Amino acid sequence: MSGSLRIAILTVSDGVTRGDRRDESGAALESWAAEQGHVVAHRGVVPDDRAAIGPVLSDLCDSGAIDVVLTTGGTGFTDRDVTPEATMDVIERLVPGISEALRASGARQTPYAWLSRGIAGIRGRTLVVNLPGGTRAVVDGTIVLDPLLPHAVQLLRGERTQVHDHG
Repeated sequence: MSGSLRIAILTVSDGVTRGDRRDESGAALESWAAEQGHVVAHRGVVPDDRAAIGPVLSDLCDSGAIDVVLTTGGTGFTDRDVTPEATMDVIERLVPGISEALRASGARQTPYAWLSRGIAGIRGRTLVVNLPGGTRAVVDGTIVLDPLLPHAVQLLRGERTQVHDHG
């Protein structure tokens, strides 16, 4: 694959936006990206507000400068957890296998992983993946994403990919 992945990290949290909480899950994603040799092209924070999340996701995807947008937070059951809905507002195609794999992997650590409503999808040539807001869940999620993201980005870029033997 030509070049490293260009990652955007978007933390969705009222508490982080207000300055009441530290952005630990965003920091964990940034550390992971650096360890993998990816470029963090954007790191931002937005409140748990569908009208605030959607435009940021759209802008990141439409910029042409981002391969993967990783959101953290807003995937639970409270009234303010609207990241999946905001993501659905902007994506063009779902990628259900990624969100299924994230939940299945997380469930090996805690049954509460099945309660995550995070989704994954494509807008243009950008992949958007919703991760929970917990640092441990984010770290577990990156283990799932490690082998998938380079190939997914190759496909989105229209690059030639390796042939897989399914025998």
